[in-house]
Amino acid sequence: MFLLSFPLSPARNFFPCITLSTYPSHGLLCAQKMRLLVSCSCHNIQDNGEQAKGSLHFEDKMKRRLLLTFLVGSGISPALPSSGKTKKQSPYDEKRLLEQNKRIQRENNAPDEFPNFVREGFTVKVVTSDNFVTRDSGLILRDIEVGKGDCPKAGQQVTFHYVGYNESGRRIDSTYLQGSPAKVRLGTNALIPGFEEGIKDMKPGGKRRIIIPPELGPPVGPSTFFSSKQFEVFDIELVSIQDCTRRTIGFYSDVVCS
Repeated sequence: MFLLSFPLSPARNFFPCITLSTYPSHGLLCAQKMRLLVSCSCHNIQDNGEQAKGSLHFEDKMKRRLLLTFLVGSGISPALPSSGKTKKQSPYDEKRLLEQNKRIQRENNAPDEFPNFVREGFTVKVVTSDNFVTRDSGLILRDIEVGKGDCPKAGQQVTFHYVGYNESGRRIDSTYLQGSPAKVRLGTNALIPGFEEGIKDMKPGGKRRIIIPPELGPPVGPSTFFSSKQFEVFDIELVSIQDCTRRTIGFYSDVVCS
């Protein structure tokens, strides 16, 4: 517990003295310094306005010095302004992370010209060959083979094969292994945004590799198949396009594509 006392000197000047009941030595040191300061400050001071102003300024300055001396002597660290220095972060070792991703992809038998992903926390850099094109939406694609005919329109059904990979080159799904292609109507929100954007301007017989960023990918969470936001890679082969019409029989209605 700190006690503040203000002993008055005959010269009308006073200095705060801080004593600590559990540390009498500090109180004695403070008292001795005070007597010395009072005797120095009161020497030859005339009673006029200019000198009184200087004396008050000197008193205030010495109060702060006494307080700082006591805090340091008693082991208490006063709060001083920081210099604003921050700890330097380790350099971003892009080459090491790139080689690590390549090694993992080789172990997973990733296909040729598979993109590499340099991931540092939530920051991901996609490394591809010059054959890939990046769209304004963030979708990255490369046409392996351009098909013939017209591109599908909203409401039409597309029949296609695909193979899905994650960032490590591991295959996560394949219609080839399932034995039958997928069939989906465009414009019905049946596909994730990146996949629909990647297939809607393909032509029948075309083959394309698309790299879907997390912003255009599937939702994540414990109730979904995907547990974290990652880039997804799909190899797509558009087999055919079918027109669809709505059929109504009595109270029954459905869509038929042929």
